[in-house]
Amino acid sequence: MAVAAELLGLPAATLRLYERKGLLTPARTEGGTRRYSADDIERMRRVSELQDDGVNLAGIGRVLALEGENAQLRQEAADRERHRAGDDAPR
Repeated sequence: MAVAAELLGLPAATLRLYERKGLLTPARTEGGTRRYSADDIERMRRVSELQDDGVNLAGIGRVLALEGENAQLRQEAADRERHRAGDDAPR
């Protein structure tokens, strides 16, 4: 946690708060040590940006959920478009 906190310029307590609020769910080793992925680091940066913009933690949770849903819908639309293009290809 200390490395991630230092990398982000945030106190470790802030990362623990993000986790308690459900904004972050790092993987854990068998010994319980938090393991942050590149996606976790990017998510923490996004949380920090939103906080800097004045969004409270509950609002941040909703923004992140909506951003995730939006990304999923975009991927599904792109997949459908690729599938449709494949169906329309001359044989």
